[in-house]
Amino acid sequence: MNTFGEYFTFTSFGESHGKAIGGVLDGVPAGLQIDMDMIRYELDRRAGKTSNNAGVSPRSIREADEVEWLSGVMDGVTLGTPIAFIIRNRDARSQDYEWLKHSFRLGHADFTYQQKYGIRDYRGGGRASARETASRVVAGTIARQILAKKGIAIQAELIQVGNETNPDNFNAHIAAIQVNGDSIGGIIRCTITGMPIGIGDPIFDKLQAHLAFAIMSINACKGFEYGAGFSGITLTGSETYLSNDQTFISGGIAGGITDGTPIIFRCVFKPTPSNPLTLAAISPTHIQPTNNTHSYPARMDACVALRAVPVVEAMTALVLADFIKN
Repeated sequence: MNTFGEYFTFTSFGESHGKAIGGVLDGVPAGLQIDMDMIRYELDRRAGKTSNNAGVSPRSIREADEVEWLSGVMDGVTLGTPIAFIIRNRDARSQDYEWLKHSFRLGHADFTYQQKYGIRDYRGGGRASARETASRVVAGTIARQILAKKGIAIQAELIQVGNETNPDNFNAHIAAIQVNGDSIGGIIRCTITGMPIGIGDPIFDKLQAHLAFAIMSINACKGFEYGAGFSGITLTGSETYLSNDQTFISGGIAGGITDGTPIIFRCVFKPTPSNPLTLAAISPTHIQPTNNTHSYPARMDACVALRAVPVVEAMTALVLADFIKN
């Protein structure tokens, strides 16, 4: 499935080493003046260009990520018709992936794509590449601008890298991991403010279920929790519900419906599976490492969670824009 949403819909297309990636966004009201500078900034955040982050993929830095608007926008203003856009791939090096024609990387979707479809784009992961998330950021940033007009703000931040919880030490911790040719995971926290009461529906349309669905669709995401989440398991019922920190405990949602307090959720991202220490081939017939080794270009992220922050914000915005009808 490549289309997300029911009323406010986003369709993503393109592969990592194809001519371009892009999307079609439908349900955007007419007359919205798009903040193009914000879209540029968010794409730069996703690429790791806005700060001196350690361990960012060289390709991500080199890609221009220039958005070409194909429809739905005139002079920066939305027409109310479907918005189509593309981002051309400028720094693809397909020759680096020739060895993957008949081999599969550990921890990637190479093997499962091949088994399911009988064919795959082996160049940089094809459709399974995190390159695809640039399109999500464009669509999600437009959604955030719509939500901002309703007083709704979304703020995500990296709060943990491996066992390190001090943001001042994140870059040094990642750099130390990268020097050894390894990678590390991280945890992102997202806070939504300004949500009105009553958003979400009982049973199968609970807001937290849609948020989990969206966030878990992001590459490398391995877990989602809202409110007290897994940490709340150490609390008794009285400690939980008599706590003075009900914003944290409830996560802003009760019975699948917003209660008017800030919505807080966290998500965890795994370490990058392709790195010089773990890279190996997998037999085409079964998932077992072989004795084959390959010289693989170091175009990887030492910590994918760094660049996932704006993607989390984008997917969150797409969920909320779909729930809050224009």
